[in-house]
Amino acid sequence: MRNKVTKAIFPVAGLGTRFLPATKSVPKEIMTLVDRPLIQYAIDEARAAGIKEFIFVTSRGKGALEDYFDHAPTLEQELRKKGKDDLLEILKNTNMESGAIAYIRQHKALGLGHAVWCARRLIGNEPFAVILPDDVIAAEKPCLQQMVEAYEETGGNMVAAMEVPPERASAYGVLDVQEDMGAMVRVKGMVEKPKADEAPSNLAVIGRYILNPKVLGNLNRMKSGTGGEIQLTDAIADEIAQDRAVYGYRFRGQRFDCGSKAGFLQATVAFGLSRDELKDDLYRYLQEIVTVGKAAQ
Repeated sequence: MRNKVTKAIFPVAGLGTRFLPATKSVPKEIMTLVDRPLIQYAIDEARAAGIKEFIFVTSRGKGALEDYFDHAPTLEQELRKKGKDDLLEILKNTNMESGAIAYIRQHKALGLGHAVWCARRLIGNEPFAVILPDDVIAAEKPCLQQMVEAYEETGGNMVAAMEVPPERASAYGVLDVQEDMGAMVRVKGMVEKPKADEAPSNLAVIGRYILNPKVLGNLNRMKSGTGGEIQLTDAIADEIAQDRAVYGYRFRGQRFDCGSKAGFLQATVAFGLSRDELKDDLYRYLQEIVTVGKAAQ
């Protein structure tokens, strides 16, 4: 019987320099998309996929991130006193029980592969997920849950994949496809940030992974790759070289790159329009902006 995926790594050590000055004192992962921080979307997705142990790879200055998942007795007591049970329920979903969450420090910014490697002792010999909170995915069934269900059939290693325009391939890890099976592709190679005319396909790797623990051994031997960093893509490609299966999974849903300002704003609009209590006012406002913009031209 295949081991269940119950552990997830959340690499959150980045400085979030694209969002300065906001990130001078607030971790990027705590920035709010409508009324929930980015990290909450990632946690909710992990929970829906059956994740029980949450491993955060952090760095100096991330104290607010750790506090976010702690209980807030004074606030809870005040809400209880005022009978605000709906808000208490919302708060309850942000709390993590003792022992469910662990924090590991990444002391040097040596890349995503290094961040995952930092959590190796907590992973042990079990398959595990990696979730990048910058990638927020709106989906009827959460993306990682889709992948876990597919993984239960295939095993091996699995990465979320999305088709991108050829000119954007250089911003991603790109899959070299051996066999296309529709929702799933079998992968024969992976290239990190190839030049547009050298990309083996237009299937880009998005920030969701289910990995064999042997990937951690591959990372152990890794030297710096593209950009002088230890690339997770290289360690997964090493699995292919050792005849262990790697799959790309075309998830159903819309991905927003909340690591960029434009992507964050697009996600804010999309998630705002999906909320019953906000959509009418927001839609009306967007229509007014478009109308005024056209008139100005």
